[in-house]
Amino acid sequence: MERQHLIIDADDTLWENNIYFEDAFARFCDLLNHSTLSPVQVRAALDEIEIANSKVHGYGAHNFVRNLRQCFESLVEREPDTSHFEEIASYAQHIKSMPIELMPGVEETVPRLAAKHELTLFTKGDHAEQLSKFERSGLGHCFLHCEIVKEKNRDAYLDLVARRGFNPIKTWMIGNSPKSDINPALDAGLGAVYVPHDRTWTLEREEIQRSDRLVVAEGFRDLTRIFGV
Repeated sequence: MERQHLIIDADDTLWENNIYFEDAFARFCDLLNHSTLSPVQVRAALDEIEIANSKVHGYGAHNFVRNLRQCFESLVEREPDTSHFEEIASYAQHIKSMPIELMPGVEETVPRLAAKHELTLFTKGDHAEQLSKFERSGLGHCFLHCEIVKEKNRDAYLDLVARRGFNPIKTWMIGNSPKSDINPALDAGLGAVYVPHDRTWTLEREEIQRSDRLVVAEGFRDLTRIFGV
């Protein structure tokens, strides 16, 4: 295959991420101990808060904790005290301290892709937090560029492609999120490779567009077949 520009997502594509937020949410539900609301109902309330706050504060562990605190204040059935908020605050450091766990196939596949194609990391979230994960991943030498943005939408892809001088016909977005990786890349005229993750964040899920430039991978290792390496 001719040399391609491969734009690759980070969280839940290259390494595990959402599972740590899910673990923190489970601890939060135990702390809240609501008498009538199920975890699914609590999650729905938190989702509404996160949708609103992400437009202002963005993403990342500390913003997640801010959202949890707001959710706790809204739903708690007893008088909260300092210890409750201290525990919620501890979730952020716990998430950030987790080791980088590469997804199956990533460690051996990324260098093979980099040997033949041009790789760009494209992720959203807190800049320092995302950069730390990238540096700790051990994959930095394989990427020619790392881009961290507040939101990954059609305009963000168009801007990235224009600044990097990519030919859209030879440019592909690779990721697990229909909302942030696949659909906006297709909207921007790029190709997209969907690498499913069974625990993708609920707010990143949506119906995937039909397109002749969409490829569904069986896993990260499948990229060696898709891109001829």
